[in-house]
Amino acid sequence: MSSKKNERVSELVAHEAARFIALAASGQSLITVTRALPSAKGERVTVFVSVFPESEEAPALAFLARQRESFSDHLKAHARIVPLPRVDFEIDLGEKHRRRLEELGGPGGN
Repeated sequence: MSSKKNERVSELVAHEAARFIALAASGQSLITVTRALPSAKGERVTVFVSVFPESEEAPALAFLARQRESFSDHLKAHARIVPLPRVDFEIDLGEKHRRRLEELGGPGGN
């Protein structure tokens, strides 16, 4: 897959994931899509999320795993991506580490 198409697909999947989560989530936690990363061949896309409070990460990931098929249906209806990639959800550890550094007053912190 070309890098331009990879970039377009990742942006579109991230945007639609954020829309879907806003509609489907219960509100027990704040689930934020941070980015989406397609595989080299484009058959899979990993959507990275951050969850607040952190104690709700496991339930949030379980919810997203249960909603994977519904999200695929949402993508079919709202995005023209052919072929439709398989989507996985993961916690964005990079974002988590960045926030921790800010708390400690490290690089990028105040």
